[in-house]
Amino acid sequence: MALLRRTRVHIWFRLLLLQGSWNFERLQGLGFFFALLPGLKKLYPKEKLAEVGRHYLGYFNTHPYLAPLVAGAVLKLEEDRAKGQQPPVEIEEFKEMVAAPYAAIGDALFWGGLRPLAAGIALFFAAKGILWAPLVFLFLYNLIPMLFRISGFIRGYQQGIASVEFFQKRRLPDWAIHTKEAAVVVLGGLSAFLVFQHLQRIDMVSWVGLLAIVPVIVLGLLARKGVSTLLLVLLSAATIILLSLFWTDVTSLVAMI
Repeated sequence: MALLRRTRVHIWFRLLLLQGSWNFERLQGLGFFFALLPGLKKLYPKEKLAEVGRHYLGYFNTHPYLAPLVAGAVLKLEEDRAKGQQPPVEIEEFKEMVAAPYAAIGDALFWGGLRPLAAGIALFFAAKGILWAPLVFLFLYNLIPMLFRISGFIRGYQQGIASVEFFQKRRLPDWAIHTKEAAVVVLGGLSAFLVFQHLQRIDMVSWVGLLAIVPVIVLGLLARKGVSTLLLVLLSAATIILLSLFWTDVTSLVAMI
């Protein structure tokens, strides 16, 4: 039988607690089982539920924002198995097959690209003295992951094992690269803006700010070679802070030369 909508909604909300029981032995395994438990109770009688549940007590780990896609597909496979139909692939094999690729794509897209991009945009607001800049970051960073959580669960439940085509059609690995590149561009713009502001405060010609183009190009090349975008953000921020603190000493040294 098909699961009721309220049961699926219950499961989706439980997936928000996926890492609540994270441990070094099974990682997200217990959390994944906890999330699916309401659906499994509806699909199997009590005498068989313990046997089914033992299959979920092993190791499982993927990106938490893409875990709903896995959970939806697993629920569809469990529905087919409860009806007596043989799934096209064993459920445990399916989980192992998609967990690692989803984790790699999620890390690159959300944590390696989207998080620095949202932080860079929010820093523009912070540089202008806008107090709700942290809310800008929270909104930008959480909006897209929430859409992935919702649409991924729906797609996984509707399509089952065919939901793996989602990544192929949407080219999410390419989007991860583009997001990192966009984060570097925003970082470069922020660096130039901060340099321009500082030069105005010390009454220095603003065209010197064009010199920031060189490190921006270097940052872009490093990002394309796979250097962590977050690391680049931290290094750039540290460089700007140091130059701001010691700008007078630097200009005096240049004048002496």
